[in-house]
Amino acid sequence: MSLLEEYRWRGLLQDSTEGAEAALAEGPVTAYIGFDPTAASLHVGNLVPIMGLMHLQRAGHHPIVLVGGGTGLIGDPSGKTEERPLLTRENAAENIEAIRGQLEHFLDFEDSTNPARTVDNLDWLGEISMVDFLRDVGKHFSVNALLKKESVRRRVENQETGISYTEFSYALLQAYDFVQLNERYGCTLQMGGSDQWGNITAGIDLVRRIRGEKAYGITYPLLTGAGGHKFGKTEAGAVWLDPALTSPYRFYQFWMTVDDQDIIRYLRYFSLLGPEEISEVESTHAERPHERAAHRALAEDVTRRVHGGDGLAAAQRATSVLFGGEIAGLGADELAEVFSDVPSSEVARAGLEGDGTGVLDLFASAGVCKSRGEARRSIEGGGLSVNNVRVEQVEAVVRIDDAIEGRFLILRKGKKNYHMVRVV
Repeated sequence: MSLLEEYRWRGLLQDSTEGAEAALAEGPVTAYIGFDPTAASLHVGNLVPIMGLMHLQRAGHHPIVLVGGGTGLIGDPSGKTEERPLLTRENAAENIEAIRGQLEHFLDFEDSTNPARTVDNLDWLGEISMVDFLRDVGKHFSVNALLKKESVRRRVENQETGISYTEFSYALLQAYDFVQLNERYGCTLQMGGSDQWGNITAGIDLVRRIRGEKAYGITYPLLTGAGGHKFGKTEAGAVWLDPALTSPYRFYQFWMTVDDQDIIRYLRYFSLLGPEEISEVESTHAERPHERAAHRALAEDVTRRVHGGDGLAAAQRATSVLFGGEIAGLGADELAEVFSDVPSSEVARAGLEGDGTGVLDLFASAGVCKSRGEARRSIEGGGLSVNNVRVEQVEAVVRIDDAIEGRFLILRKGKKNYHMVRVV
């Protein structure tokens, strides 16, 4: 199928300008999406445009990743209610390097026929003078038209924050990017989220005025979850692609806990499964939703791409612990994350040294069992575990050597009633 057909059946196409589909059908097109380096990592909210570039390259077209080393120093007002903090050039450069590494999991930068390319707009924005920019670019923009753009209008109407001239000029800079990419690389297509429509059309118009070339635009939908919340946001904040900011386990769990109403839609968005494969998963999900086959398919596909096979395996090992799997092989930090949401208590290290602490006392003092008597009955019924190993004897003793890296003990009553004991 064609690229736009692929976008349509996956639900990734929000809008396109006149002539875009015909241009894509005529032959390989060079297209770009911009990513401002406002953080040291991309997050799952960036995955829609990233997948858009991935499908573009798979369809034989030429993708450009434009990293905003210049515009990132300014800040895009789109979708924001107040001014963004300004980055230093050093921060932007560091973030660009990190983002390029993450995009290598999705795009082929070494392909011999249509390799992806990373371009930094600081290469031209850092060179042009203010007078030249106002004369050659600014004259093509009407202030009245800019004020009508939704991203600008909302900020102008906000009496408390308003909008600075810095962010007001962002649309001009982004439009100039399109001109430069057209001149340097023959780029004729800009893609982005639906909130970028005004910026994209401004760029198309500027390419026509300055270069006399036809250019096109495509936008993707901005995603929200079933409850209307911003996609990729959790109570703990954004879900990042950098494992140092969001561990492979947390990343995997994000996909495993997607609302049932969204799961098939997200499979289309974020996996490379084809129509028949997704239809099969959808049927299984409809018949046996408790098996969470669709969630596992999505979590495995995306986690493997972002964190590799080792990252996926680590996430699955950590997940299995919640269902009584082996704790051996997981470090204390991983366990702390897996069990961060369960009840916890503390025990003095001295109490676990020497002769240790009786298991009855440990479960009772932690509050997992109401009393030593209840703990005894639970052990006799095979219902208590320490570090997911069943306690067989009521006389059992827990010592410091049993603590994971000397820091944690994981107590469990029944199948799912977990408690973490921190050694202090």
